[in-house]
Amino acid sequence: MVASSLTNFPNFLAYFIVAGFLTALFLTVYTRITPHREIALIREGNVAAAIALNGGLLGFMIPLASVIAHSASLVDLAVWGVIAMIVQLGGFLIARLLMPHLPQAVSDGRVSDAAFLAGLSVSLGLVSAACMVG
Repeated sequence: MVASSLTNFPNFLAYFIVAGFLTALFLTVYTRITPHREIALIREGNVAAAIALNGGLLGFMIPLASVIAHSASLVDLAVWGVIAMIVQLGGFLIARLLMPHLPQAVSDGRVSDAAFLAGLSVSLGLVSAACMVG
């Protein structure tokens, strides 16, 4: 019984590894394009930075999870994962254009601005996930 339950383990492992790589890539790119240094700010106890980064991460992971559940191949996962990344990065850049003070506000610990950014990121992730399944 256990052996038959583990027949999909290689697929699980392959998807998990690709998803982990895409997530690491997203976090690397996201933290490089934002002018504030999220990880350093979080280590200093900046709640706003944690909220903003977690919103971006969730906004990326929601469509990624949807793609994993509905994809036909690892290539689908990689392609749609990159698209989800582009949507999140684009969302941040547009938010920054509309609210130029946003990065400084997050650095200053303003939770209201971070909550807006996190909400925008999660909203983009939900819409992206819905669009990706057709």
